[in-house]
Amino acid sequence: MAVSFKGAHFPEEVILMGVRWYVAYPLSTRHVEELMEERGVEVDHSTINRWVIKYSPQLEAAFHRRKRPVWVSWRMDETYIKVKGQWRYLYRAIDRNGALVDVMFSEHRDMAAAKAFFRSAKTVTGVTPDRVTTDGHDSYPRAIRTVLGTGVRHRDSQYLNNRLEQDHRGVKGRYGPMRGFKCPRSAGEFCRAYDELRNFLRSRSRVHQKVSAEYRRFHFLRRTATVLSVLRAA
Repeated sequence: MAVSFKGAHFPEEVILMGVRWYVAYPLSTRHVEELMEERGVEVDHSTINRWVIKYSPQLEAAFHRRKRPVWVSWRMDETYIKVKGQWRYLYRAIDRNGALVDVMFSEHRDMAAAKAFFRSAKTVTGVTPDRVTTDGHDSYPRAIRTVLGTGVRHRDSQYLNNRLEQDHRGVKGRYGPMRGFKCPRSAGEFCRAYDELRNFLRSRSRVHQKVSAEYRRFHFLRRTATVLSVLRAA
């Protein structure tokens, strides 16, 4: 179903630009407000926040459908984000080439959350991994056996998960200027939208691939044009 802009007080292009800027870059809503004002568009930061709440879930869903195929070797871990002043958990996984597998917000770090994450990752990718690397949390071995099967090899090594620890910097850098979330639902929706968009704009298809500056610019402009078209048709 296409996004409805019926009743909106701003042109479709302005709304889409504001949502994309906020999701893609480490900006607050006030920063986006200032950038809009530089371009002759007067819009309050609270309006921009309402745009993000309304359209970021549709952005995430659209790019979820366009997810790159993932390999059967996954690296999975959770990182911390603050919601209403409390630390909560963001479960994330990437494959051996750094492509996003899945992301899930959880208020708890326990067996139920680990199982829910693996069920979601298996469903959205259509892949059952051969190997999963995690840290040493007690819930992971049983969750992997229960959801993914006993044939999946589980590696418990913080060192082998360094690549994912580095990858957390993306969402951490974006989350910083926001100074936390106000509710769990918006936290989960935004983080999923951010990670899906970041994965879509990623210019490297494998780890340590050399990509020229010229190609990065071409890739970014082409994918950005696709982002806008996807938002219109999400």
